[in-house]
Amino acid sequence: MPKIYFRKALQEAMSEEMRRDKNIFLMGEEVALYNGAYKVSQGMLDEFGKERIIDTPISELGFAGLGIGAAMNGLRPIIEFMTFNFSLVAIDQVINSAAKMMSMSGGQFSIPIVFRGPTGNAGMLSSQHSQNFENWYANCPGLKVVVPSNPYDAKGLLKTAIRDDDPVIFMESELMYGDQQEVPEEMYTLPLGKAHIVQKGEDITLVSFGKMMKVAESAAQAMQKENNIKVELIDMRTIRPLDIDCVIKSVKKTHRLVIVEEAWPIGSIASEIAYQVQKYAFDYLDAPIQKINSKDVPLPYAPTLIEAILPNISQTVQAIKAVLYL
Repeated sequence: MPKIYFRKALQEAMSEEMRRDKNIFLMGEEVALYNGAYKVSQGMLDEFGKERIIDTPISELGFAGLGIGAAMNGLRPIIEFMTFNFSLVAIDQVINSAAKMMSMSGGQFSIPIVFRGPTGNAGMLSSQHSQNFENWYANCPGLKVVVPSNPYDAKGLLKTAIRDDDPVIFMESELMYGDQQEVPEEMYTLPLGKAHIVQKGEDITLVSFGKMMKVAESAAQAMQKENNIKVELIDMRTIRPLDIDCVIKSVKKTHRLVIVEEAWPIGSIASEIAYQVQKYAFDYLDAPIQKINSKDVPLPYAPTLIEAILPNISQTVQAIKAVLYL
């Protein structure tokens, strides 16, 4: 299998689906002539033409609404936000139109649309360009929310998202576009709503998603090397639908749980996972659940402060040790 970049995995997913279905098109800022702000759509204008790879003005509310209208009329748009921070300008269309249209129309309209782009911090971009909105969108009935952690998952999940008849929020990371991984040349898809057990273990369950999986994986390796602790590592992949059954089954085996998530702590996905685990597996827990989130402040510009605020390997290792009473 060839190794490809994360951005290339996304491009392959979109291109394969656009060859399969002429109703699919990509629209967003700089997706066409500039080949995408992060080169995710590189070469797609040459292959599919300007009617299917469409540059837009800086008008997220406008082109999100246009995409929803197109989806109501039988097309299957992919709407790229240069960053999900900019989706706040379009959130009325995403929440009040895309997510609710099927129920408000009594099932007359489905909205097969994908909103995709990067989420979370990307280095020294400061507060307004470094936020995580996964839990915001996952809170809204009618939306599905996908946060892949590697190129293989990104390709398979994006293809499934494009084929889905419901609106899907597909969140990437600017810091992962250059990641490489072996990805099959043959076509494949991955189901939404199914977590992935990256590593089996019996001492503790460690849950994460998106780029925080790198932190979780490094912490799991450190615990194995230093303390011979066998961590069961779970990548949620999608956070709506949330595969809580996978986590509960693991906790019933390991009896301990740590969750790592980049978003702010209040109302986070980690909070929901912790609630559901204590509800359905309380008698199996041998220690309180620990969750690690970013500090409850806007992300600053200075790299030293960024490092202090985001979840890291040391914090995760300490949380694991605390839950194991080491």
